[in-house]
Amino acid sequence: MIRYLPLFSLLIMGCSTSNPLETEVAQSTEIQASNEIVSNTMESTSIYDGNYSLKTLAGDDFDFNSLKGKKLLIVNTASECGYTPQYKQLQELHEELGDGNFAVVGFPANNFGGQEPGSNEDIATFCEKNYGVSFLMMEKISVKGKDMHPLYQWLTSKEMNGVEDAAVKWNFQKYLIDTEGYLIEVLGSGTSPLDEKVVSFAKS
Repeated sequence: MIRYLPLFSLLIMGCSTSNPLETEVAQSTEIQASNEIVSNTMESTSIYDGNYSLKTLAGDDFDFNSLKGKKLLIVNTASECGYTPQYKQLQELHEELGDGNFAVVGFPANNFGGQEPGSNEDIATFCEKNYGVSFLMMEKISVKGKDMHPLYQWLTSKEMNGVEDAAVKWNFQKYLIDTEGYLIEVLGSGTSPLDEKVVSFAKS
């Protein structure tokens, strides 16, 4: 009986010891999963990482990072567009929900159909006279092409925003940004500023 003990001991050791190949595969899988998590985290970038230099429609310097903590609706606007009446809806949204936790930010641009030809002063006069606009309006910029403003480079490039490529297709395209500056959704020009998606986002 004694002569069988060494063999029995080897069998026990074989059952209790991990297979080196299995261990290596498991560790490799864990490392790969860990790398994927890190990679995904790195892809998510905030709009506030850009420290963008901006001016208001009145020509005052504006610290865009001061908006952090608010949910944002960013929209490129124009004074002579078929969608221009959306100014009224944007103002209504601002008056109803712009209570400190949500903000509408307009960027006049002349990139589509030459429908924003005026100066910053002209735009300000038009917005106040026709729609009583009191939400935040920035100076006139370019939202596409070689002279695209850096903030819109972030909005439109997946490489920068970590979510999607979302080139501006026309006036009054909308970007929803969460309180930390991450892109949530892009809405086309035809989507009303009072659409349920926008209102629910602003209220949430």
